[in-house]
Amino acid sequence: MELDRPDLIKVYDSDYLTTFGKEGVKNMTIGKLKEILDAQVFCGEDMMGREIQAAAASDMMSEVLAYVKDQSVLLTGLLNPQAIRTAEMMDMHCIVFVRNKIPTGAMLELAAERSMCLLSTKLTMFTACGLLFQQGIKGGEG
Repeated sequence: MELDRPDLIKVYDSDYLTTFGKEGVKNMTIGKLKEILDAQVFCGEDMMGREIQAAAASDMMSEVLAYVKDQSVLLTGLLNPQAIRTAEMMDMHCIVFVRNKIPTGAMLELAAERSMCLLSTKLTMFTACGLLFQQGIKGGEG
């Protein structure tokens, strides 16, 4: 799907996967992302200074595996270890759980073993994506 304006939201043909962003915008840190989303950190507090280049959002990990490329952050409402394993396979280093989902102890252990940051926000996925898009977070080329 081609857009007339590259600065507008980019939506893949899937009902389940959305990437977002603007070209040419500086990267932000996980700490800034935390602030924007008013998120709570559950794992990876030491990673707040790490830069993120892009993000993707999906509740279907098969869609992430099929379409996501070069994102640093995954926004999802899927609360199980598969989200962490998928993010690891895609070289993502931060997961934001939306809709106030709280990771389990087993998920925290798995994320810590893989040096991954886990956050949770009360926001819906749509709102979280919109706020990050407003701040210049871009999606990958997919």
